[in-house]
Amino acid sequence: MKKNIIILLIAFSFLGVQAQKNIDYINESSADLDKRMQWFSDAKYGMFIHFGLYSQLGGIWKGKSYDGYAEWIQSNADIAAQEYAMLVATFNPKDFDADFIAKTAKQAGMKYIVITTKHHEGFCLWDSKYTNFDVGSTPFKRDILKELSAACRKYGLKFGTYYSIIDWHHPSQERNLDGNKPSDWWGQIRMKYAKKKEYVTYMKNQIKELIDNYNSDILWFDGDWVEWWNLEAGADLYQYIRTLKPSIIINNRVSKRDVFKRDFGTPEQKHPDDKLKHYWEACYTMNHSWGFKTSDNDWKNPEVVYKKLKDINNKGGNLLLNVGPDGNGNIPEKSVEILLEVGKMLKK
Repeated sequence: MKKNIIILLIAFSFLGVQAQKNIDYINESSADLDKRMQWFSDAKYGMFIHFGLYSQLGGIWKGKSYDGYAEWIQSNADIAAQEYAMLVATFNPKDFDADFIAKTAKQAGMKYIVITTKHHEGFCLWDSKYTNFDVGSTPFKRDILKELSAACRKYGLKFGTYYSIIDWHHPSQERNLDGNKPSDWWGQIRMKYAKKKEYVTYMKNQIKELIDNYNSDILWFDGDWVEWWNLEAGADLYQYIRTLKPSIIINNRVSKRDVFKRDFGTPEQKHPDDKLKHYWEACYTMNHSWGFKTSDNDWKNPEVVYKKLKDINNKGGNLLLNVGPDGNGNIPEKSVEILLEVGKMLKK
């Protein structure tokens, strides 16, 4: 009898998975979308964290400071993937304090955190089964995502994971020979012939790790601008993710952001003049760079951040405000000061 019950349970479980796979999540009803997005709509305010190998460079390569975003230094300095990969030997953010970060976000009035688990450089902040280019190959070893996910749950925050569609390290892609500047060579990274299927499988495997191991509430994509990524590929990836966790929220950059608006739009360093017909979240830096940059000390004052947050909220959007920890894992003191001051203003 017990054996028959086990067989029935396995059968029902299999049927449930199959039924879930057959759901068309792209054409989800407005009512179901609203229900799934409720916590996000209520949240209003979140923390973005840009952290990776680039954090230890601070925008400087071989003694030269480069213009542009610090997390794009591989592109800005036109560093070969093999040479850049050597940075794993020195990645050791011993001061990274997930509890302090989550507590600061809570005190600032934020309701969720999104961290760059894999930026364009391809380095993974978790020990992935599918690559050695990850935190497991560094002197650091600790599981940053496990620590931060647990800290978010402790302080009642939702936990989100950023994942770049492009990958400057993965063997399926290569530096583009076309163009006249680094943003052409690396921004439009070229997909090698017949390698896209292999890379999509790699992405799906890693995204499953992020959901299974860290129970990600948000998947925040980027890099959708490359020519080899299209609406069909985006729809397929969106559908796959929702079968893994139907309640998860996914940003529109999983596909082509100019066309695809589910689950929420993502204006960057700007926001609309009026309300939109879809959910949206504006992401902003506190200075000029997302990743930590030694030379960038032009900070927005708390009043500017507060007014921006209120304006965005009044127009139906969320603000995702960025911090960029340094190579040791410390959030710049000025960032913390701004966050806490805005938090006080919100309480008033």
